[in-house]
Amino acid sequence: MKKVGLLGGTFNPPHIGHLIIANEVKHALGLDEVRLMPTSIPPHKSNPTDATPEQRLRMVDLAVEGTNGLSVSAFEVEQGGVSYTFETMKRLKEHEPGSDFYFIIGGDMIDILPNWYKIEELVKVVKFVGVGRPGTIGKSDFPIRMVQIPEIELSSTLIRERIGSNGTIRFLVPEKVENFIRLEGLYGNPTNN
Repeated sequence: MKKVGLLGGTFNPPHIGHLIIANEVKHALGLDEVRLMPTSIPPHKSNPTDATPEQRLRMVDLAVEGTNGLSVSAFEVEQGGVSYTFETMKRLKEHEPGSDFYFIIGGDMIDILPNWYKIEELVKVVKFVGVGRPGTIGKSDFPIRMVQIPEIELSSTLIRERIGSNGTIRFLVPEKVENFIRLEGLYGNPTNN
Protein backbone atom coordinates (compact mmCIF):
# COMPACT_ATOMS: atom_id res chain seq x y z
CA MET A 1 0.00 0.00 0.00
CA LYS A 2 1.19 3.47 -0.88
CA LYS A 3 1.36 5.76 2.16
CA VAL A 4 0.02 9.20 1.24
CA GLY A 5 -0.11 12.20 3.53
CA LEU A 6 -2.67 14.92 2.91
CA LEU A 7 -2.33 18.44 4.24
CA GLY A 8 -5.49 20.38 3.54
CA GLY A 9 -6.12 24.07 4.03
CA THR A 10 -6.91 27.31 2.33
CA PHE A 11 -3.22 28.12 1.69
CA ASN A 12 -4.09 31.79 1.36
CA PRO A 13 -1.10 32.02 0.85
CA PRO A 14 1.04 28.90 1.46
CA HIS A 15 4.05 29.59 3.69
CA ILE A 16 7.12 27.84 5.07
CA GLY A 17 5.15 26.60 8.09
CA HIS A 18 3.02 24.48 5.75
CA LEU A 19 6.14 23.09 4.07
CA ILE A 20 7.81 22.28 7.39
CA ILE A 21 4.71 20.37 8.55
CA ALA A 22 4.46 18.38 5.30
CA ASN A 23 8.16 17.54 5.19
CA GLU A 24 8.50 16.63 8.88
CA VAL A 25 5.44 14.34 8.86
CA LYS A 26 6.60 12.70 5.61
CA HIS A 27 9.94 11.79 7.15
CA ALA A 28 8.65 10.92 10.64
CA LEU A 29 6.11 8.41 9.31
CA GLY A 30 8.03 7.22 6.25
CA LEU A 31 5.28 8.36 3.88
CA ASP A 32 5.74 7.95 0.12
CA GLU A 33 4.49 11.49 -0.45
CA VAL A 34 2.57 14.36 1.11
CA ARG A 35 0.07 16.25 -1.01
CA LEU A 36 -0.89 19.79 -0.12
CA MET A 37 -4.57 20.11 -1.01
CA PRO A 38 -6.17 23.57 -1.13
CA THR A 39 -9.89 23.79 -0.38
CA SER A 40 -12.19 25.08 -3.09
CA ILE A 41 -14.25 27.46 -0.95
CA PRO A 42 -12.63 28.69 2.27
CA PRO A 43 -14.77 28.06 5.35
CA HIS A 44 -14.64 31.76 6.26
CA LYS A 45 -16.02 34.81 4.50
CA SER A 46 -13.55 35.79 1.83
CA ASN A 47 -12.03 39.21 1.40
CA PRO A 48 -12.07 40.88 -2.04
CA THR A 49 -8.25 40.88 -2.03
CA ASP A 50 -8.04 37.12 -1.29
CA ALA A 51 -6.66 34.76 -3.88
CA THR A 52 -9.03 32.69 -6.01
CA PRO A 53 -8.98 28.89 -5.65
CA GLU A 54 -6.95 28.73 -8.88
CA GLN A 55 -4.42 31.27 -7.61
CA ARG A 56 -4.06 29.40 -4.30
CA LEU A 57 -3.57 26.15 -6.20
CA ARG A 58 -0.88 27.79 -8.34
CA MET A 59 0.89 29.17 -5.26
CA VAL A 60 0.96 25.72 -3.63
CA ASP A 61 2.32 24.30 -6.87
CA LEU A 62 5.08 26.92 -6.86
CA ALA A 63 5.77 26.29 -3.14
CA VAL A 64 6.42 22.55 -3.58
CA GLU A 65 8.04 22.76 -7.03
CA GLY A 66 11.26 20.74 -7.09
CA THR A 67 10.75 19.30 -3.58
CA ASN A 68 11.01 15.52 -3.61
CA GLY A 69 8.03 13.84 -1.93
CA LEU A 70 5.84 16.95 -1.72
CA SER A 71 3.18 17.65 -4.33
CA VAL A 72 -0.03 19.60 -4.88
CA SER A 73 -3.49 18.05 -5.15
CA ALA A 74 -6.14 19.90 -7.14
CA PHE A 75 -8.78 17.41 -5.96
CA GLU A 76 -10.94 19.75 -3.84
CA VAL A 77 -10.52 22.76 -6.15
CA GLU A 78 -11.64 20.62 -9.11
CA GLN A 79 -14.61 19.29 -7.10
CA GLY A 80 -15.73 22.86 -6.38
CA GLY A 81 -18.07 23.98 -3.61
CA VAL A 82 -17.53 23.68 0.13
CA SER A 83 -15.05 20.93 0.95
CA TYR A 84 -15.94 18.40 3.62
CA THR A 85 -13.07 16.11 4.57
CA PHE A 86 -15.37 13.08 4.82
CA GLU A 87 -16.64 13.52 1.23
CA THR A 88 -13.13 14.18 -0.07
CA MET A 89 -11.71 11.08 1.62
CA LYS A 90 -14.57 8.89 0.41
CA ARG A 91 -13.89 9.96 -3.20
CA LEU A 92 -10.11 9.68 -2.86
CA LYS A 93 -10.42 6.13 -1.48
CA GLU A 94 -12.58 5.24 -4.51
CA HIS A 95 -10.02 6.76 -6.92
CA GLU A 96 -6.99 5.26 -5.17
CA PRO A 97 -7.93 2.00 -3.43
CA GLY A 98 -4.23 1.06 -3.21
CA SER A 99 -3.36 4.03 -0.98
CA ASP A 100 -3.43 4.48 2.79
CA PHE A 101 -4.21 8.11 3.61
CA TYR A 102 -2.81 10.09 6.53
CA PHE A 103 -4.69 13.34 7.07
CA ILE A 104 -2.44 15.92 8.73
CA ILE A 105 -4.03 18.46 11.07
CA GLY A 106 -2.71 21.12 13.41
CA GLY A 107 -3.50 21.51 17.09
CA ASP A 108 -6.20 24.07 16.31
CA MET A 109 -8.08 21.49 14.21
CA ILE A 110 -7.52 18.74 16.78
CA ASP A 111 -9.23 20.93 19.37
CA ILE A 112 -12.42 21.16 17.24
CA LEU A 113 -12.37 17.65 15.74
CA PRO A 114 -15.61 16.60 17.51
CA ASN A 115 -17.42 19.26 15.42
CA TRP A 116 -16.21 17.92 12.05
CA TYR A 117 -18.78 16.68 9.55
CA LYS A 118 -19.34 12.89 9.96
CA ILE A 119 -16.28 12.59 12.20
CA GLU A 120 -17.30 9.15 13.53
CA GLU A 121 -17.28 7.76 9.98
CA LEU A 122 -14.25 9.80 8.90
CA VAL A 123 -11.93 8.20 11.48
CA LYS A 124 -12.75 4.82 9.90
CA VAL A 125 -11.51 5.82 6.44
CA VAL A 126 -8.42 7.90 7.24
CA LYS A 127 -5.60 7.97 9.78
CA PHE A 128 -5.27 11.34 11.50
CA VAL A 129 -1.82 12.76 12.12
CA GLY A 130 -1.56 15.71 14.49
CA VAL A 131 1.11 18.36 14.82
CA GLY A 132 1.38 20.95 17.56
CA ARG A 133 0.63 24.61 16.98
CA PRO A 134 1.46 27.42 19.37
CA GLY A 135 -1.49 28.33 21.59
CA THR A 136 -3.47 25.11 21.06
CA ILE A 137 -4.18 22.14 23.30
CA GLY A 138 -3.99 19.44 20.63
CA LYS A 139 -5.81 16.73 22.62
CA SER A 140 -8.66 14.54 21.39
CA ASP A 141 -10.61 11.40 22.22
CA PHE A 142 -10.33 10.42 18.55
CA PRO A 143 -7.34 8.33 17.38
CA ILE A 144 -4.61 10.75 16.33
CA ARG A 145 -0.95 9.95 15.85
CA MET A 146 1.01 12.95 17.07
CA VAL A 147 4.25 13.94 15.36
CA GLN A 148 6.67 16.33 17.00
CA ILE A 149 7.80 19.06 14.61
CA PRO A 150 9.64 22.35 15.00
CA GLU A 151 6.82 24.77 15.78
CA ILE A 152 6.78 28.13 14.09
CA GLU A 153 4.27 30.82 14.95
CA LEU A 154 3.36 31.83 11.43
CA SER A 155 0.01 32.25 9.74
CA SER A 156 -1.34 33.17 6.34
CA THR A 157 -3.17 36.04 8.11
CA LEU A 158 0.16 37.54 9.22
CA ILE A 159 1.52 37.27 5.70
CA ARG A 160 -1.57 38.93 4.17
CA GLU A 161 -1.30 41.75 6.73
CA ARG A 162 2.40 42.21 5.99
CA ILE A 163 1.73 42.41 2.26
CA GLY A 164 -1.15 44.84 2.79
CA SER A 165 1.12 47.17 4.76
CA ASN A 166 4.00 46.75 2.28
CA GLY A 167 6.06 44.84 4.87
CA THR A 168 8.55 42.10 4.12
CA ILE A 169 7.56 38.46 3.71
CA ARG A 170 11.06 37.34 2.77
CA PHE A 171 11.87 33.91 4.22
CA LEU A 172 8.21 33.44 5.28
CA VAL A 173 7.08 32.17 1.88
CA PRO A 174 9.10 30.57 -0.93
CA GLU A 175 10.53 33.19 -3.29
CA LYS A 176 8.43 31.92 -6.22
CA VAL A 177 5.27 32.35 -4.14
CA GLU A 178 6.23 35.90 -3.18
CA ASN A 179 6.92 36.74 -6.84
CA PHE A 180 3.50 35.34 -7.83
CA ILE A 181 1.75 37.37 -5.11
CA ARG A 182 3.47 40.56 -6.29
CA LEU A 183 2.77 39.81 -9.95
CA GLU A 184 -0.93 39.10 -9.31
CA GLY A 185 -1.31 42.04 -6.90
CA LEU A 186 -2.81 39.81 -4.20
CA TYR A 187 -3.78 40.76 -0.65
CA GLY A 188 -3.95 44.50 -1.19
CA ASN A 189 -0.33 44.63 -2.29
CA PRO A 190 0.25 48.41 -2.39
CA THR A 191 3.02 48.13 -5.00
CA ASN A 192 0.49 46.91 -7.58
CA ASN A 193 -2.64 48.93 -6.67
